[in-house]
Amino acid sequence: MNKYLYIMMIPVIAYYAIFHYAPMYGVIIAFKEYTPIKGVTGSEWVGLDNFRDFFSSYYFWRILKNTIIISLLTLLFEFPAPIVLALLINEVRGKIFKRTVQTITYMPYFISLVVICGMIKTFTNADGILNSIFMFFGYDGQPMLQRPELFRPIYVLSEIWQRVGWESIIYIAALMAIDTEQYEAARIDGASRLKQIFYITLPGILPTITIMFILRMGNMLNVGFEKIILLYNPAIYETADVISTFVYRKGLLEFAWSYSTAVGVFNSVFNLILLITANYVSRKVNENSLW
Repeated sequence: MNKYLYIMMIPVIAYYAIFHYAPMYGVIIAFKEYTPIKGVTGSEWVGLDNFRDFFSSYYFWRILKNTIIISLLTLLFEFPAPIVLALLINEVRGKIFKRTVQTITYMPYFISLVVICGMIKTFTNADGILNSIFMFFGYDGQPMLQRPELFRPIYVLSEIWQRVGWESIIYIAALMAIDTEQYEAARIDGASRLKQIFYITLPGILPTITIMFILRMGNMLNVGFEKIILLYNPAIYETADVISTFVYRKGLLEFAWSYSTAVGVFNSVFNLILLITANYVSRKVNENSLW
C-alpha cells in the first residue's frame, strides 16, 4: 500500500538530488585555482588560500557587518510583522473586512521583484512621491538610494510591505487550530480579549513561531541578493554590499570563480552553525525544535 506514497516521493527526491545535492560537487573549486580550460579536476589545488585571501581582505568585515546588520534588522522588524497581522486579523469579526485586508496585504508578494524594485526607485528618486513628502519637512531632496544611511531602512520597510501578508498565512492557519472552547472558558472567567491573546493565542501558536524562527536563523546570512542587486549602486556599497552580492560581483562580473565559491562556502557553514545553535537553544528553552 505504501508503494504509491514512495512513487509520489520520487519527483521530490529527484529534484533535490539533481538541483541541490549534485551541484555540491562544484564546491571543490573553493580549494582550487579554477580555470574553465582545465576544468574542476584539472585545476591547481591551492587548499585554503582562497579563504585566507577573503578573511584578510578589506571587504571581509564590511560585507559581514552589512549582512549581519541587515539580517538582524529584518529579523527584528519583519519577522514579528506577520505574527502581529495574523493576531489583528484573528480579532476582526467582520468577514468582508477581514478578507479585504487579507487580499490587500497578500498582493505585494505576487508582484514581480523587478517591478517592486522599480517602484521603490521611482518613489525614492529626487522627484519621487516620498522625496516630495519629506522635502516638505526639510529633506534636501537627494535621491534616497544615493545615501548609504537610508538603504537599510528602505530595504527593511520594503521587505515588510512585500512579505507581511503572505507570511501571515501560516500563523492564521495555526490560529484556526486553537480550540475555541479555551476562549469560551476564558470569557466565562472574565478574561479580556488582551488577556486571551497573551494566555491562549500566543501560547497556541508558539510552536509555529519557534519553527519559523529556527528556519529564519538558518537562512539569516542569505540576505536576498536579487533585491539588493536591483537597488544598490556604488554610492551605497558601504552599507548595501552583503555576502551574496559580493559573491555575485566576484564570481560573475570579475570571473573569480574559486574566490567567490570560497565566500559562498563560508556563508553556508555560518548559516548551518546558526541553524544548529538556534535549534539547540529552542529545544532547551521551550522544548520546540526541528529535531
